[in-house]
Amino acid sequence: MFGRMMNNYYYGKSGKGDFRKEDLPETRSQLFRDTLRTRLSALCRLNLLYMLVWLPTMIVIMISAMNMYSSLTQYMLIQDSDYSSYTEVMSQYGQENIISEEQFNEIAAQPEQFSQYLSLSLRSSLTRLLLWLIPCIAITGPFTAGLSYVTRNWARDEHAFVWSDFKDAVRENWKQALVISAITGFLPLAVYEGWSFYGEMASQNMILIIPQVLVILVGIIWAISVTYMYPIIVTYELKQKDVLRNSLLLGVARLPFSVGIRLLHCVPVLLFFVAVWFFGLDLMIGLMILGGYYMLIGFSLSRFITASYTNAVFDRFINSRIEGAKVNQGLKTPEDDDDEDEAGTEDETDPE
Repeated sequence: MFGRMMNNYYYGKSGKGDFRKEDLPETRSQLFRDTLRTRLSALCRLNLLYMLVWLPTMIVIMISAMNMYSSLTQYMLIQDSDYSSYTEVMSQYGQENIISEEQFNEIAAQPEQFSQYLSLSLRSSLTRLLLWLIPCIAITGPFTAGLSYVTRNWARDEHAFVWSDFKDAVRENWKQALVISAITGFLPLAVYEGWSFYGEMASQNMILIIPQVLVILVGIIWAISVTYMYPIIVTYELKQKDVLRNSLLLGVARLPFSVGIRLLHCVPVLLFFVAVWFFGLDLMIGLMILGGYYMLIGFSLSRFITASYTNAVFDRFINSRIEGAKVNQGLKTPEDDDDEDEAGTEDETDPE
């Protein structure tokens, strides 16, 4: 009985049908709404598999965010309150690194020096965070390929098993996906260090602003191109350089939409920061809410949105140029209307 329950949970019911021809969506937005409603519970199950590989990243970010938030809170308290108020608030937050009253008065008397110290401390914390994120993000690539394959099928109303198809896609695409995730993990540190390095040099030579901006552009271009990389890997049989080249071309050709889809994925995190900084939401409660969202459905929903978008892009720019390739899968086509008309004509002429 338990085994049958687990099979139904991860594999679904084999007799469950998809859309009938007369019920097929006519637009991409309608297809997205219908498939999302149909696959919502399956996305939660898929998310439970995928989020396990992101746990190291989530833990590293959570610890680093709390440490940096503590440093900023301490700085603001020293600037805006007396020592008794400072110790009271720090005790309420459970902070153990409370400085002595003598140190407090010394820091308060030299705010500029402490501000510089705080800046160096935050930069050091950020560098350590980005270093830890390199291996944490690198290991996610193969599993992102598996998630991309399943959500690609669901987004165009094709069948896919939660576990078996996910596992097969990981096994078949892990090498290419690992290259992508390794670069993705390393790039934030490279961009940050490049920006800092050329920023310091630009204070002496303004011409070095150009390489500083170029470093940022490299990061932005990769961020918008990676939207297409995993879907391309699981959809087409291409070499690594062709995956990168086609993703880059699509990212630049569809620049406004590419930027928009990346910003859309950042909405939960942006809401978290707004709630903490502007509405006074407790940091721990905010992190728990944000973590709960990603543990429940956040990762798979984000990838499902990406799959719905990239399916449309591939149909327009790639599949339409490949002889025999299917386009507009999951959408009603003129041929479906012709079939309905023929069926209606046969019904009218069929004598009873």
